[in-house]
Amino acid sequence: MKLLYYAKHLVLNLQPKWLYNRRYLLLERTFAQKSEYVTQRVDYYVKGVSRQAIDGEGTQIANYRRKGFTSYFFDLQEFLHYFPKSKRFKYYFGDETHKEKSLTLFKARPINRKDETSVLFKLDKRRHFKFVKDTLPFLDKQNKLVFRGAVTQVHREQFLEAHFNNPLVDAGQTNPEGSQRGWKKPFMSIKEQLGYKFILCLEGNDVASNLKWVMSSNSLVFCPKMKFETWFMEGSLVAGQHYVEIMDDYSDLDEKVEFYIQNTDEAQTIIQNAHDHVSAFLNSDLEDFICIKTLERYFELTGQV
Repeated sequence: MKLLYYAKHLVLNLQPKWLYNRRYLLLERTFAQKSEYVTQRVDYYVKGVSRQAIDGEGTQIANYRRKGFTSYFFDLQEFLHYFPKSKRFKYYFGDETHKEKSLTLFKARPINRKDETSVLFKLDKRRHFKFVKDTLPFLDKQNKLVFRGAVTQVHREQFLEAHFNNPLVDAGQTNPEGSQRGWKKPFMSIKEQLGYKFILCLEGNDVASNLKWVMSSNSLVFCPKMKFETWFMEGSLVAGQHYVEIMDDYSDLDEKVEFYIQNTDEAQTIIQNAHDHVSAFLNSDLEDFICIKTLERYFELTGQV
């Protein structure tokens, strides 16, 4: 898969400019009837409405070079090809959510922060935009909540401290550091996790990396109140409609698990709503067009169009 990913971007780098211009016009015609929807998506990612110059010089497209964060680099470069090499932009890669003085491209930003400079872009999508075809019906899954993940933050430690020995929970730490507490468990594949009715999605440095594939499955998402959002528009998700929200201290986890074990119709309604949200991100051509239009808006607001 990784080899195909690099091969794709090698081909993209070799394509002449006229091919990008032609594809832009084709996408524009294809999605002419969805222009209002495209604008709504772009408005979500780019909160700013007033023109503002880039703080500092920024990076010129002609000088955009890879410096680590390979997948981030290619995910952005793929759409920079559609614009003149003289355009300048600011960006941050990795789990970085600070606030800049001028418009800057980020993978994630805080949901509740008043923020007109952090522009969301579809970055690190090989890791984060992973969806599944779950063939196991909800009713045939185990009546337990599952969690597997690295435990490097206090809130994850607090979860395992409270629920590692809980009979309603199958939880385990996957990273070796700090595993002296006895929380270490063997790796569990996505397919194995899909055998459980409930899957815990805990944020790390920003969003929970498993949220997207869990929402595409026939399992029910459990998570505390979300604090960060990405291209997936986590800030538009509604507790009780798209996922089950639990307290930050996990004190109501047993109550919520037992409720949805007994109320399977309600659980499956939430799962269907989650599928509906996921479906908005499955049209690759439409996603590409929205990426292009997001950068177009960025260049407009920075006075380059």
